[in-house]
This record gives sequence, C-alpha cells and structure tokens, in this order.
Amino acid sequence: MISKEHKKHAGLIRPSLGNFGRNEWAIIGAPCINIKLLADSIINALSPVYKCAYADTSHNDEVVLPPGRIANGAILEYTDQLNYQQFNYRTALPAVKFKQQFSDADLVLVNGNHQQAKAQVVIIYENKKASLLKRIEQLTNVQLILLDDRVEDVFDFIKEVIPYWHDLPIYRLGETEKIITFFEAQMQQAKPVLNGLVLAGGKSTRMGFDKGSVNLYGKEQRYYVADLLKAYCNDVFISCRADQKQEINSDYKTIEDTFTGLGPFGAILSAFRENPDQALLVVACDLLLLDKNTLDHLVANRNVSSLATAFENGFDNFPEPLITIWEPKSYPVLLAFLAQGYSCPRKVLINSEITLLKAPGTNVLANVNTPEDMEKIKRELHQKIATA
Repeated sequence: MISKEHKKHAGLIRPSLGNFGRNEWAIIGAPCINIKLLADSIINALSPVYKCAYADTSHNDEVVLPPGRIANGAILEYTDQLNYQQFNYRTALPAVKFKQQFSDADLVLVNGNHQQAKAQVVIIYENKKASLLKRIEQLTNVQLILLDDRVEDVFDFIKEVIPYWHDLPIYRLGETEKIITFFEAQMQQAKPVLNGLVLAGGKSTRMGFDKGSVNLYGKEQRYYVADLLKAYCNDVFISCRADQKQEINSDYKTIEDTFTGLGPFGAILSAFRENPDQALLVVACDLLLLDKNTLDHLVANRNVSSLATAFENGFDNFPEPLITIWEPKSYPVLLAFLAQGYSCPRKVLINSEITLLKAPGTNVLANVNTPEDMEKIKRELHQKIATA
C-alpha cells in the first residue's frame, strides 16, 4: 500500500528551461527556407556576443538514411570534422538530453514548423495559412509577429487565439534590423540576476580557528565580505555547515551546505540548488586583501555568455575559482564533473570556456590558511595603511 503522502520527486527548484534552453523561440508560419534564412540573420548578428543554437528537423530534400556506423548497429558515432564536431545517435533523444546538449547556448532558435519552444515568433505568410492554423495550439507565448510582404494584416484566427496581439511588436519579415534589435533586447532582459555567496563553511583545520571569525576591519570577515558584495548583488548569502548555522548573525542570510564533504565545490552546488536560474558571485571569506577595486573589475567585465568570469591566479596562472562569477549554465557542468568523480572547481574552470581576467592589484587574491599566512597579511595591511 502506497502512502497518500508519498511524493515521486524531491522538492527541488528546477531551472526555467524550455524544450532546449532558457531563452528559446520557435519561428513558425513560413516556408522552412524562410525560417532558416531569418535564423541565419539573427544568429550572425548575435553570435559575437551570445552563444547561439538552432534546432530543426530533416526535410524530404535532404538525406535521411542512417549515417555511417549507425546503419550497422552502433548506438553513437562521433566524427571530428576538423572545423566542427559531429555526433550521430541511433535512438531519439529524450527531453532531458536535449537540454543537456543545448545547455551552453544563450539563445536557441527553432524551426517551429517541426519543433516547439516555450516562446514563439509568428510569421504571417499567406501560403502557410492552413499550416499555421493546424499548429494553433503551439502558440502559447507569442512575443513577435512578422508580416510577409504579400500580406496586409494578421490572420483573424491569430487575433482570436492571441487577444493581446495588438500589444506585440509587428514588423515586416524583411525588416531584419528591427528583428535583430528585438532579440538583442530580449537577451538583455534575460541577463541572469547576480547573487553573492560568501564561502565560510570550511573547518579551518590548518588555521586552528574559524577563519570567518577573523576581525581586521571592525567586523568578522564573513560579514565584511558579505557587506562588500551587497553593492553588486541582488541577494547575498553566507555558505555554512549545518553545525555553523546557529552561529551566523541573523541579519545575514545563509545557505546550508547540502552537498557535504565537497568543500567549496559543494557550497557552490548547494547555492545553485536553491537558485538555479541566478548567477553567483562567489568569494571565499579568507581573501583578506580583497577590495572594492577588485570586485568592480570582476563585475564590470562579467561575460554572461561564458560559463564563468574569473581572475588568473598570479601564483600558477590558473583561474581562481574562489573569487569568480559562476553563471547558471555552470550548474549542470559542475554536476557533470561531480558525476565523473571530480570535485575541484578549478578543474571545471580549466576545462571549460570561461572569461579569464588579470587581477587589478598584486596579492589581492592571496588567501589565508595558517597563522603564518595571517601574520604576513597583517604586515601587508599595516604597510598599506602607513603608505596611505
């Protein structure tokens, strides 16, 4: 007997993905060649700034026979085509795998004659009127209407199914610049909100006491860093262990580590688990020389199209993961690394497409792990004060 209170799924917050990605539009209502040409124009204009993708279905005028080893029974075939990479699958991809394949894309355009997306661009094209009418149930979130040169008005059945149609932007199909401007504005609006995460959940074994409680600036370091981040972030959280939570001042929000035993990697995953659609400005509490100038530089150079924006560590020239902006698209990548047995955030950055910056000052990325490190940092601070 199954309990009435039984739940099939945990109460996880799911990312706001469509069939392919966060920002996706199905272009529907015109011949496929017109849809492809329009998608080409949009992608060509936006690809210098955003990672763009396109989804379609094979047509009758194209080869539809199984390729290569797929025809002989292989489930997967990979070919390095030198200027692009090609994967062929034997079986149809389930919805989850579609989202995985498109997870790096900022913008996905879809041929709506064959595939669906969570938002739509409707083309009013006389010769495709009957075809559009058959797909009327797909028009769930129309955001743009385009008129072919040979039509004068929106179809009556479109007006009926989209009562707000007169509030939508309506352009001619040939007004490419206006269409591109529309998508540029949509992508600007879709920029992920930036939250702050102060890493303060370590056990500070080498230091001998909690590094987050160090007081060099008139307040404990975890609160000092949290206050610094408030100028850049929508919300700021202090990451902590379950046994630490009661110690944190109630004026500060916390996120408890739910991926335990993984250090900073688990703290970042725990924060994304709470807010999977928001970016994270992650800063370790033991960066005692961190200043406003460094954070200004990082946030000003944030690249939302990258997996992350990070500083190059001055010691070994690797990216420094503990003062980094992690975009929402990094969440599935972090989970994928964990599934392969890796729990080092720096390894994720090294093996991903990121934006890497030079730190604006010397030693601003130096962290403190031992009492000796602490004394060295104190000397540097005293020297700075004396020089000032």
